Amino acid sequence: VQLQASGGGLVQAGDSLTLSCAASGRAFATYAVGWFRQASEKEREFVAGISWAGANTHYADSVKGRFTISRDNAKNTVYLTMTSLKPEDTAVYYCAADQWGAPANRPQDYDYWGQGTQVTVSS
Repeated sequence: VQLQASGGGLVQAGDSLTLSCAASGRAFATYAVGWFRQASEKEREFVAGISWAGANTHYADSVKGRFTISRDNAKNTVYLTMTSLKPEDTAVYYCAADQWGAPANRPQDYDYWGQGTQVTVSS
């Protein structure tokens, strides 16, 4: 499966933004998907994950209550809706997929990665 992340941009603190992760290839509905982010000079960190059927979601504490992950398997797309954005949310955001996996929070649990999309939140 190939992943394409999009939707990043420059926003102000308090704004909302929705990222999309579009997948090509067959059987996308069998893949768990995670969103990760990497700020400048920091390690890649887990943001949110969703199971292959969409029944289970998992969030980092830093985004819980502000970010929502969802998926539309008919469109082969996973979304990350981000609200109440903060300057510390500034990072390159990546989506990743793991077939039949759980919404894991470790990068090594995912086999497929998309290119990143930059999110910049100004104060």
